[in-house]
Amino acid sequence: MRLSLYLKFIMAYIFFGIAGFVAIATISSHLTYSYLVESRSQTLYDEANLIASTYSTVYEGQNISLAESYPQLQAVATFLNAKIWVMDRNGKIIVDADKQRVSDIISDFNPTATGNKSYMVGDYFHSFTEDYLSVSAPITGNFRTYGYVVIHLSMKNVTQSQYHILNIVYITSLIVFLLSLVILIVFQRIVYSPLKKITTGAKAYAEGDLKYEIKVASNDEMGYLAATLNYMSDKLDDTENYQKKFISNVSHDFRSPLTSIKGYLEAILDGTIPTEMHEKYLQRVIDETNRLTKLTESILSLDSIESVKLNRTSFDINNVIRDTASSFEVQCNSKNITIELILLNISQYVLADYSKIQQVLYNLIDNAIKFSSQNSSIIIQTSMKKEKVFISVKDTGIGIAKNEQSKVFDRFYKSDLSRGKDKKGTGLGLAIVKEILQTHGENIDVVSTVGVGTEFIFSLPASKET
Repeated sequence: MRLSLYLKFIMAYIFFGIAGFVAIATISSHLTYSYLVESRSQTLYDEANLIASTYSTVYEGQNISLAESYPQLQAVATFLNAKIWVMDRNGKIIVDADKQRVSDIISDFNPTATGNKSYMVGDYFHSFTEDYLSVSAPITGNFRTYGYVVIHLSMKNVTQSQYHILNIVYITSLIVFLLSLVILIVFQRIVYSPLKKITTGAKAYAEGDLKYEIKVASNDEMGYLAATLNYMSDKLDDTENYQKKFISNVSHDFRSPLTSIKGYLEAILDGTIPTEMHEKYLQRVIDETNRLTKLTESILSLDSIESVKLNRTSFDINNVIRDTASSFEVQCNSKNITIELILLNISQYVLADYSKIQQVLYNLIDNAIKFSSQNSSIIIQTSMKKEKVFISVKDTGIGIAKNEQSKVFDRFYKSDLSRGKDKKGTGLGLAIVKEILQTHGENIDVVSTVGVGTEFIFSLPASKET
């Protein structure tokens, strides 16, 4: 049988309460008993000394006359609820405040039996059938000890006082124990209940229900854990949706060229396309095949970016920009597009992977040309800020809608405006750019206005080497 955390806590609480009560009862009983015996014995001893010092003058030689002491002894005995004896050195009771044991001789009487204590607990040399707390004080005169004043207090009085005190301790302990039930209520509200909700949520996530929301709103560790798990489930749900969308996009992008290739080849084979048109449609087959090749290479490139170790070197980013821009001369001439370079210095060295950054620039410039209109310009600019080199690629093309700007780096994503301009694109160019820059520990931002243009800005660490 599996016990819940709450049940374990209750059991531990009850065990602690019982163990604590037993410990308090044992220790309190012992301490109270010791305290009362010491306290009462000291009080009795002081009274015995007082009586002994008052009546020591009665003794002259060995003649003893204590008849006049009865009224005072009886008053003190009544006040102390004790028995008071006056004994000679041989253990004979000379005076008994109760007048019951006069002339009795206490056998085995030994005034030194108490040792270094002023009292003894017991039947006082077999004089009683129950325990008494007995103290004795010597009666002296002329440097001689004539006898002893002995006071006996029944231990029932001591234990009765002990029970009164222990009752107070037990009642106080019970009240504290009951008040501590608040701990259980607090534990249930701020720990167990949120933890149960979190456990239920974790189970739901494990079963695939990633839309389940853990409703814990406390501003503590439990609330933070619940919020973290909710955030995790949202991300996992986004990842699952992304995977579905990824598979759907890949399937679509592969299906289209494959359908075209199959259609063209079947048309050639069954004679639908005349012989003189074969070359034209075979070229289209080759174009679709190249499109599939480019798509495959892009997917493989994305998968390999994180696993391949970067080969960081110090190189001139301005020179890479010039070389990459010049490689688009044919595309620019076909649309009468000019590329304007605004470079901070003649040379600007950065520390990065040369080939990967070249690919970043190629993809950004290719996108800029693709979505720019005829007779427009593209501006590539570098700047420096806090040991970082910032590279900007800005076009004057169709722009990106604000609600789509956060999605342009997703794999296979194409904005509504770009679909008519980019019929052969794979939708992976910007995803590759972002993956490369994130692998470098850098980021890329986009600023765009529909109908005005788009600007991509990324950073690279500056290098002191030249």
